[in-house]
Amino acid sequence: MSAELLINVTPSESRVALIDNGILQEIHIERHTKLGLVGNIYRGKVSRVLPGMQAAFVDIGFDKAAFLHASDIVIHNEVIEDVNPNHITKKDIRELVRDGQDIVVQVVKDPIGTKGARLTTDITIPSRYLVFMPSVTHVGVSQRIEDPEERERLKNIVQTFCDENGGFILRTAAEGVNQEELAQDAEFLKRLWGIIQTRMKTKAANVLFQDLPLARRVIRDFTGTEIEKIRIDSKLSFNELVEFTQEYVPELKDKLEYYKGERPIFDLYDVENEAQRALKRRVDLKSGGYLIIDQTEAMTTIDINTGAFVGHRNLEETIFNTNIEATQAIARQLRLRNLGGMVLIDFIDMEELDHQKRVLHSLTQACSLDRAKTNIHGFTALGLIEMTRKRTRESLEHILCEDCPVCEGRGSIKTVETICFEVMREIVRVNRAYDADKFVVYASPAVAEALMGEESAMLAEVELFVTKQIKVQTEHLYNQDKFDVVMM
Repeated sequence: MSAELLINVTPSESRVALIDNGILQEIHIERHTKLGLVGNIYRGKVSRVLPGMQAAFVDIGFDKAAFLHASDIVIHNEVIEDVNPNHITKKDIRELVRDGQDIVVQVVKDPIGTKGARLTTDITIPSRYLVFMPSVTHVGVSQRIEDPEERERLKNIVQTFCDENGGFILRTAAEGVNQEELAQDAEFLKRLWGIIQTRMKTKAANVLFQDLPLARRVIRDFTGTEIEKIRIDSKLSFNELVEFTQEYVPELKDKLEYYKGERPIFDLYDVENEAQRALKRRVDLKSGGYLIIDQTEAMTTIDINTGAFVGHRNLEETIFNTNIEATQAIARQLRLRNLGGMVLIDFIDMEELDHQKRVLHSLTQACSLDRAKTNIHGFTALGLIEMTRKRTRESLEHILCEDCPVCEGRGSIKTVETICFEVMREIVRVNRAYDADKFVVYASPAVAEALMGEESAMLAEVELFVTKQIKVQTEHLYNQDKFDVVMM
């Protein structure tokens, strides 16, 4: 991949855009008042053990208690499970932690929606080439390093760095790296782990380790990617990144560029407009078809429609071509919106089995460029594709948006007609419960207009029914579904 990173820094937030072939593929946002927690290590306290869920809530100093599942607890360099010849019996959460216990944990998922952070005791600390794992003593190698000889060479080198204090995973960027550089990386990580262990002994310290700020973290994680240029619009941040790359990623130092242009840096590739489009439900395809993307707490659903695309041959060919085009758009939207968890895709129904296989293959190929882990499970009996994408941080929508105060996140509001009927029912209810001379209805402009216009006949019937005068008063500050019935 040949790509460019644009880094926009202001006193309140940092934003990083990944541009590939002139098209925005990813956008990362970090508000300085709401820094991400993923990768941070804390000394927490178990606030509640939940045997039924085989989990515990842990207080790490935030409003919402964090969540620790039994399967994420590692002690004495081994995953907590008993292995016998026939099956694996996982230990009960009550044998692993207790209420009030101090515990060292690492955040693997940021708080999302109503859910607190997800934790693990399996600590990992990443650097340029390696990931240090205090809980194991072996070496792992990134699957993206495919050459068997190179995998074996790297594994043999790093195996000599392992001892009873921990093991390592070789990152993709380690491919082709010599023994001296790997040794320096390993030594740095061991020193860092030593500092963390020292902080563990200091009762006053709650935060034992914090991951890098966004700009440095992205550069670290993109090492090994074919980045052509990294542009930063902040002189201070540019100088900091120069120092950072000199020490950790020297091959990227010459690609750093301080952006002095008069145009905002995110205007270079229409990033601002692309980010705004990524908040919409509808995504138009070049052929005239379109996607409808709905993100809920449980899952994300994607529906594909042909729209104005009629093709040049027959309906089946039109459907197939639209679905193939949609696979590329879906893969990009998942990255751009940072959608995670379960994803359900409703492609347009295809009769030919070969077309289904080719669409599935196209989606798999498109998602292979995603740095987040994806699993595609194929077509279900209902013709849907189920897939998952690893979720660690909040989606773009959750960062930039909040629930609508009118519809409270439902995505719809009651019609004017519905509100008018509610007003009339409320008048009848109040009349039966209380003694009043007349009623005044305070309603939004749209509802008030309807009550005095197309619904006036119905309102007159209610007046006859309750034998009281009813006046309508417009309240310009009321939302459409807001009204009050006042007795006079």
